[in-house]
Amino acid sequence: MYLKEFEIRWSDLDPNRHLANSAYLNFMSHTRMAFLMELGFTHKTMEEESIGPVVFYEHIYYFKEAFPGRPVKVSMEVVGMSEDGKFFEFHHNFYDYKGRNFAHCEMMGAWMDLKTRVLRGLSEDFLKAFNNIEKPDNFRVLTKEQTRKFAKLPKDLV
Repeated sequence: MYLKEFEIRWSDLDPNRHLANSAYLNFMSHTRMAFLMELGFTHKTMEEESIGPVVFYEHIYYFKEAFPGRPVKVSMEVVGMSEDGKFFEFHHNFYDYKGRNFAHCEMMGAWMDLKTRVLRGLSEDFLKAFNNIEKPDNFRVLTKEQTRKFAKLPKDLV
């Protein structure tokens, strides 16, 4: 499990003076990118590969409020990936300074080719980096159908 520590800043609060839901998204995104950078997915290498991550959804479950004054930790685990690495599922947990879990998130995403703007699998080097990480007991190989389980279609105004 990958862990990243954060200080809750004044700008992370909402009008109720607890951690705003937008801050949860920012903390998770920062945690994911820190994890990916440690795997070798830096801005430079992703530019060379012409790939970028896209998010399909992030389902957040809030258990308790979080307030400023003490650090929080955000975990990240790769719980699913397609064989070619195109699709991925990450889970995040939020912990207070005593290690108590106060939120959980399940997110699904994919890799996009930044030139063609279509989804694509990972190169052999990037796939190898993911294959070497520690995987949780609930890890699964994702099928395309599993990535569409919450599929919604747009409904235009006109």
